[in-house]
Amino acid sequence: YWPPQYVVYDALTLEPLARNDVPMQSITGETLPEVRVAAIAASHHDPLWALAFKESGFVGLVDYTLPGFPLVKNIATERFLHDGGWDHTGRYFLVAANASNKMVAVDMQTQTMAASFTTGGTPHPGRGANWFDPVYGWVNATPHIGEPKVSIYGADPTGRPDVAWTVVREVTLPAAGSLFLKTHPNSPWVLFDMTLSTTEDKQVCAYNKETATLDRCFQAATNGKATHFEFNQAGTEVWVSDWANDGAIVVLDGTTLNEINRITDLVTPTGKFN
Repeated sequence: YWPPQYVVYDALTLEPLARNDVPMQSITGETLPEVRVAAIAASHHDPLWALAFKESGFVGLVDYTLPGFPLVKNIATERFLHDGGWDHTGRYFLVAANASNKMVAVDMQTQTMAASFTTGGTPHPGRGANWFDPVYGWVNATPHIGEPKVSIYGADPTGRPDVAWTVVREVTLPAAGSLFLKTHPNSPWVLFDMTLSTTEDKQVCAYNKETATLDRCFQAATNGKATHFEFNQAGTEVWVSDWANDGAIVVLDGTTLNEINRITDLVTPTGKFN
C-alpha cells in the first residue's frame, strides 16, 4: 500500500531488482497525495502484471521482459480499485472498485476497459470465483462488505454476450461484512465468509452451483472470525481460517463440508495459498 511504488524481486533469491514509483494522477486528471497498489495479478497469456492503483482508478500494465520492469500502459477504469482476479479464460482482469460500489472488467488482450457495473455496497471479491451457472453459463461473483448479499454476474462475453458483465443473480446472506469467496471445479460449492459481521463472523455459507441456491450457513470458526478459503489442488479439502490470537486452520471436506482436521496454536492465521 505505501509508499506508492512497486518493487520487483528475483523469484529465487528475493533480491530486489527494481523499485518504480507509480503515477499520482487520477482518471479525472487531479494530482493525488496517495495512490496505493491494491492488487497485482500476472497475465495468463502475456508477460504482463496488472496492477490496481487504488485511489487513481487506473489499472497499470508492467512488462516484465523489459529492463527495469517499466509501467507500459495505464488503463482508465473506476476509482478506488481493490482486490481482483481473472475470468475463466484468463483474458479479463476482474477488479472491485469498492468505494464506487462497482466491478470492473479489463480486457488484457485489447488493453482496454471492457465494462464497469454496479454490484452493491462495497464489493470485496478477493480473487473472485468462476463457475458454470446452469442458466447463465460462465459467471463470476462478489460478496460485499456493506450489504448482506453476493452478486453473481455473467462473465462470458463470447459465449453469452447477452448477460456479460451484468448481475444475473443476487444471493442474500445472513449478514454483511464478507471479504472472500472461493470454489473449485471438483467441489459443488461456492463458499462465502462474513468476517466483518458483528453477529455472523464465525459462520460461512455454501452456495450450490448446480441448483443455484444458497444451501446452508454453518459455524466454522470457534475462537475468532471465519475468513478466507483455499482448496487443495484436488478440491477434496478446503481450508478456512479461524482468525484469533489462539486461532486455527479448519480443514473441511470439499464435498460434505464436514470438518476433517484442525491445525491449532496459530496466531491470527489469514491467507492460505495452494
